[in-house]
Amino acid sequence: MSLDLELLGSKLSRYREQFNATVADVAVGTGIPADVLQAYEQGGREPTGDHILIIADYFKCDYKFFLSNEKLAPFEQTDTLFRIHGNDLSAGDRWAIQEFLFLCECEETLLNMVPVLNRKPFSFTKHGTFYKGHGKDAAAALRRHLGYEVNQIEMNVFKDLRTIGLHVFRRQLSNSAISGLFIRHPFAGACVLVNYSEDVYRQRFTAAHEAGHAILDDGKDVNVSFVQEGKDLSEVRANTFASHYLMPHELLISIPQPRQWSPTKAVEWASRLKVSTAALSFALLDANLISNDIAKQLREVVVSQDAKVDAELPASLSPASRSRKIDMLKRGLSSFYVDLCFRAYREGEISSGRLAEMTLVSSQNVHAFSELYGENLAHGS
Repeated sequence: MSLDLELLGSKLSRYREQFNATVADVAVGTGIPADVLQAYEQGGREPTGDHILIIADYFKCDYKFFLSNEKLAPFEQTDTLFRIHGNDLSAGDRWAIQEFLFLCECEETLLNMVPVLNRKPFSFTKHGTFYKGHGKDAAAALRRHLGYEVNQIEMNVFKDLRTIGLHVFRRQLSNSAISGLFIRHPFAGACVLVNYSEDVYRQRFTAAHEAGHAILDDGKDVNVSFVQEGKDLSEVRANTFASHYLMPHELLISIPQPRQWSPTKAVEWASRLKVSTAALSFALLDANLISNDIAKQLREVVVSQDAKVDAELPASLSPASRSRKIDMLKRGLSSFYVDLCFRAYREGEISSGRLAEMTLVSSQNVHAFSELYGENLAHGS
C-alpha cells in the first residue's frame, strides 16, 4: 500500500496544532528543517524513515500511525479533551497529558511482556437512577472484590487501581485548579492522571475519584475534574465513590464519638485514614454522624504537611536523591512504573535505548537515571 502523502500531511499538522506548536517549534524539537516539515505537511514530499521515527518520538506516538492510512489518531481522545478544556490547559499541560498517555501505553506494553501484577479486572453494573447510590454500591463492590474487610483502614490506593486494570500516574500540571483527569485510551484502557501539585492525601482521593469516572461513566472517554467541583451528577457520583471506597460507612460508624472530637482527634483520624479533614467531615456528615456545625469546625482543622508521608519518598533518601526523585514523580515516573521498565530491561525485553525512551530521559542521561534507582546498565548499553 502506497503512502498517502496528503493524509500524512494532515496528521502531522493536526498533531502540531493540538499542542499549539508552530512549524518552527517542531523544527527546533526534532532538528528537521522547517521547510522540510512544511513540505511534509503540505503533502508535497515523502519523509524518510528516520524523519518519521524522529517526529513520532517528538509527538510521543507510535510511528506506525503516520505510515498507515488510518485517519483517526490513536490519541483521538486528546483532541476531544483539548477542544472541551482548551482554555484550562496551557501548552505545557497539553504536552504533560500527551506524555502521560505515552507512559500509559508503555506500561500496558510492559505488563504484557513482564506480568508482575496479578490483575483482577473489575466491572460494575448500575441499577436505578440514583447517582450517589451508584457510587456507594460500586465502592462497596470494589472493596469486596479486593478482599478488604468492611472496616479496614490500611490500603494502597494506587496499587488497588492498577490491580483492577487502571493505569495511574501522578504528574504535575501548571493549572492547580485541575485535580485530575481520566482518559479511556484505545490501547492502554482506563488511564488516570493525578495532579502532583496537590498534597499527597488529596492525590489519593483524586485517584479514587477518577477511578469512579472510569468505572461508572459508561461511554465517556474523557473527564477533567477540578478542585472546586460543580454540581454535575457524574462528579457527585465519582466523589461519593471515592469517599465510600476510602471511608466506608461501616468504618465510620465504628469511630468513637466524632461529635465530641477535639482538633487533635480530628487530625488523628484524618491521618489514620490518609484523607483531608474536609473529606472526613463530609463523609461523617453524609453518614449522619455529626452536625453541620461540627463538620464546619472539622474542616477548619488542617493536617500538617510534615505529617503526610509519600510512600515513594522514603526517609532513607539523601536530600539530593529526594530532590531528584521528586522531579521524576512530577514527570509521572512512579516507582512501580520505573521498576517495571528496569525489570523488562534486565530480562532482555527492551534495550537501553528503549528504556531511555520509556522513562522520558535522553540516551546520554540514562546511566545517571539508572544510578538514581540503584540500577546498573550492562556494559556498552
